[in-house]
Amino acid sequence: MRLSELSGKEIVDVKRAERLGVLGQTDLEINEQGQITSLIIPSLKWFGLRKQGQEIRVPWQHIKKIGTDMIILEIPDETMERIE
Repeated sequence: MRLSELSGKEIVDVKRAERLGVLGQTDLEINEQGQITSLIIPSLKWFGLRKQGQEIRVPWQHIKKIGTDMIILEIPDETMERIE
């Protein structure tokens, strides 16, 4: 799957039934081999404006399904990492 095919998909945490963001507003962490290791999702507030300093790092292995318009994640509570 190409990165352009992922762009614009909503990112949803199925465990919390919470919308985390849209791919395209997120950053990707990529290793030396060119593989995506994690998504870095900024916390958003009203009208898509960014909150200062709050981000969530989601390891790639927590992606359960990539659909036509949505990326479904299942993030265990202990691995939810908030970045200041």
